[in-house]
Amino acid sequence: MPPRSPLPARHGLDAARLRTPDRDRSAPDPWPTMGAWLRHRLPQHVDVPGMLAQERFVDEDGRAVRDDDPYEPARYVWFHRDLRDEPVVPGTIHVVHRDERLVVVDKPPFLSTIPRGGHVMQSVVVRLRAELDLPELSPLHRLDRVTSGLLLLATEQRWRGAYQSAFERRAVDKTYRALAPLRADLEVPVVVRNHIHKERGTWCAEVVPGAPVNAETLVELEREVEAGEVGQEVDGGGASGRPEAGRVGEPDRFAVYRLTPRTGRTHQLRLHLAGLGIPIVGDPLYPVVRDVPVDDFRHPLQLLAAEVAFTDPVDGRHRDFRSVRSLPLAAED
Repeated sequence: MPPRSPLPARHGLDAARLRTPDRDRSAPDPWPTMGAWLRHRLPQHVDVPGMLAQERFVDEDGRAVRDDDPYEPARYVWFHRDLRDEPVVPGTIHVVHRDERLVVVDKPPFLSTIPRGGHVMQSVVVRLRAELDLPELSPLHRLDRVTSGLLLLATEQRWRGAYQSAFERRAVDKTYRALAPLRADLEVPVVVRNHIHKERGTWCAEVVPGAPVNAETLVELEREVEAGEVGQEVDGGGASGRPEAGRVGEPDRFAVYRLTPRTGRTHQLRLHLAGLGIPIVGDPLYPVVRDVPVDDFRHPLQLLAAEVAFTDPVDGRHRDFRSVRSLPLAAED
């Protein structure tokens, strides 16, 4: 187990940790100094010389790591990353429920669940750790940055295992709603079953024909929606994901679909609806990748994590939570 970080959390984030490789006794150390190793280890856009000069790298004793320190194998180094200036994501994080063990929130679109990449301060975890004074707050499941709705978090690390295990055992019932084109020739309800694979570092997942089933979704029609009800916030042609005439049915007719995933593959619901010819309104990836700036908040993905129900693994109570949002979604909701 690595030693405890000598640096305190900043903005609710722990310091990043690196470790030099173990010594290869058959070869000399590959780097002459710790500065040389840090330059090799970190991406080129990181100003390693500047951070060394500012004494921002420290060892387990809290001592500054210097550029000319001799390289040592199996040595831990901690530092805080530089953060970009992030535009504030519009919308409200609604706290649906809070008790000793759980916080349930209803998040807006475009807000990342965890600090990741260019979305750090504008993430549910970082914002709520500060706002709720819960430094150990952590999510119990995944919710895409562009997806809205219910997200469950553990108040402290000691509660995390029991609840996360319930998600892993598929003992949590989740219901989503999506706004998508209405296809008169599509027979619903329908169960979509296939194999989804996503390569790390790629944007899109894909269906692998003939591979063993690992993704299953029940798709039901909940209600039809007239184009006027969809609203201008999700209208406007290709930028919103509005279907093109002749491709997926009548472009002026939409519907709210009730989605019950029986598995939890990455982008499963988005890929399954696109495969049915009813891509979710506002989807920047399926069926076609569109060049949408990461900080463009005008056209939300019309996918809502609407309901979560389960038996509490700690006290055996029935838990049932519902989103305060409804479709269609606006970015400022």
